[in-house]
Amino acid sequence: MLRDKNLVPLSRQHQHALALCVRIERAGAIDGSTLSEWQAEIAQQFEAEIKVHFAAEEQIVFPAAVEFSELGPLVEELLTDHKWLRASFAKAEAREMSAEEMRAFARKLSEHIRKEERQLFERMQELVRPEEFIRLGQELDRTLEGATQICAIPSPKE
Repeated sequence: MLRDKNLVPLSRQHQHALALCVRIERAGAIDGSTLSEWQAEIAQQFEAEIKVHFAAEEQIVFPAAVEFSELGPLVEELLTDHKWLRASFAKAEAREMSAEEMRAFARKLSEHIRKEERQLFERMQELVRPEEFIRLGQELDRTLEGATQICAIPSPKE
């Protein structure tokens, strides 16, 4: 299903986060020499974009979704994911994430994003009235103003 234009800013940010997940998965063995760089990038992406993204979902999208009882359990699951992901971002910021934990983080973040895109957003587009989507879109635009659009790549050591 084509994404409603009012959700496109969130979907665009999802693409940035998915790009990070794919790069982590394709990186092969992440050893001690690059682990800190990867954690720095994860922390940077959280600070620049994902922290504001989570807030927008939790303050605007999720409350609109739970107006429909069938979406309540999914929203609870997504909130639980946010809690786990925030803890992982904090671990990366503190440079306490192992390579194995980083791969688990990438898998979890990817699964979370796909759940939002394929389940929550799809179903909301079927249930939410167009005028309500316009209001949501305006609120999202205001909230996401502070997010920096990034997709940084760690530079290889020379």
